[in-house]
Amino acid sequence: MSDQKLAAIMEAQRTAFNANPNSSWAERKTNLIKLGKVINDNELAFQQAISEDFGNRSFVETTIAEMAIIHAGIKHALKHTQKWMRTRKAPTAMQFKPATNKIIPQPLGIIGIISPWNYPLQLAIMPLVGALGAGNRAMIKPSEYTPKFSVLLKSVLGEIFSDEEVYVAVGGVEVAQEFSSLAFDHLLFTGSTNVGRIVAGAASKNLTPVTLELGGKSPTIIDESANMKLAIPRITNGKLLNAGQTCVAPDYLLMPQNKIDGFADALIKQAETFYPTFAGNPDYTSIIADSHYSRLQGLLEDAENKGAKLRTAGDDDTQVMAQERRIPLTVVTNTTPDMKIMQEEIFGPLLPIVASETLEDSMKYVQEHERPLALYWFGEDKAKRDHVLKNSISGGVSINETAWHVVQEDIPFGGVGPSGMGGYHGQYGFETFSHMKGVFFQSKFSGGKMLFPPYTEKTQKVLGLMKKFM
Repeated sequence: MSDQKLAAIMEAQRTAFNANPNSSWAERKTNLIKLGKVINDNELAFQQAISEDFGNRSFVETTIAEMAIIHAGIKHALKHTQKWMRTRKAPTAMQFKPATNKIIPQPLGIIGIISPWNYPLQLAIMPLVGALGAGNRAMIKPSEYTPKFSVLLKSVLGEIFSDEEVYVAVGGVEVAQEFSSLAFDHLLFTGSTNVGRIVAGAASKNLTPVTLELGGKSPTIIDESANMKLAIPRITNGKLLNAGQTCVAPDYLLMPQNKIDGFADALIKQAETFYPTFAGNPDYTSIIADSHYSRLQGLLEDAENKGAKLRTAGDDDTQVMAQERRIPLTVVTNTTPDMKIMQEEIFGPLLPIVASETLEDSMKYVQEHERPLALYWFGEDKAKRDHVLKNSISGGVSINETAWHVVQEDIPFGGVGPSGMGGYHGQYGFETFSHMKGVFFQSKFSGGKMLFPPYTEKTQKVLGLMKKFM
């Protein structure tokens, strides 16, 4: 795909938008309904395409982590978007009354969406829901790691939208580079922090505002008051969903040294309960590519060479596992800061545990590292819980759970610092993809003329009076 092709699509979308710059609720509702229907009608096709791109991707995981989230998001948007579109009253300072202020939500224009491979459907469609609900046109660039899915997405969306409404750009790195350099009215990128920096740099040349959904090392703090019967399965499930290839997966655990061995053994046992076998198991997802598989194996080798102890779930044939690019849950203890597994986002089913004797030690560890996309705390002590919430900075938090904060439509999803900027979902997505235009309505009874030149002693008295109301 050439620069000219993408530029021509953008120009066509721009022309179409300018002809209808503030679409009605009826138009937006129609778009959302037909989007939901076409996704639902092609569920099996999406499951198959995504699984083929991965080598194996659990159909159930695709339903849970992609289809269900999309349908909930569309349902929420259909219920609330008409209200979000309304002009909103805003307060007016006393010194400017009887004038009034209002805020008018307006579409931005053309939204660019660069989606990743790990949840290719959800992370392309959920931003699209926000973009369409806000009245925009959209262009989507899926990941080159999911080619079968990308072709299917282009075909499916092409059934219900013209290129001037929604366009899917399929291709490799070169297309992604061309795509990110286009002059979008807003660009949303989901992916790694390193690539996010490149995308933000390209967007800055056009002064394109960006929302970056990145990643990082999301910590899990295990308090002494934690209910282990709840914590073990919830952490294991959060880590092994999509074989750990989740931006908000628990990256490492923090807990007292004397609890580590028992906790690690319990995690392994739980993983074996969830997955009696890993090789050939249709419920367990493969690592996306050979390069990613090799990277994860390299992290384990580096950790073991530096003194870490590895506990691996199951006893599947290692050769078969390698052929299928599957890695079982591997808990890493005796960790040290010089290990690569403690320096890089893992993005796989490897779970290191860091010895941390007190809550303050854990908080200090988290604060000394880059701000994460997610933070998890397990415990029953409300005072400690509130201390963590007040004094830690992360994109989002789940308490006594992992990852579920991401799918709440009434709170924003986003990162902070190296884990991202901006947020979306629900009303927050609508506002991300809208211009919230402030309007001042002057009254015919305005006293503003008393501040017109020439400036006199009377002007100074009026200013003095106004200061009293400021």
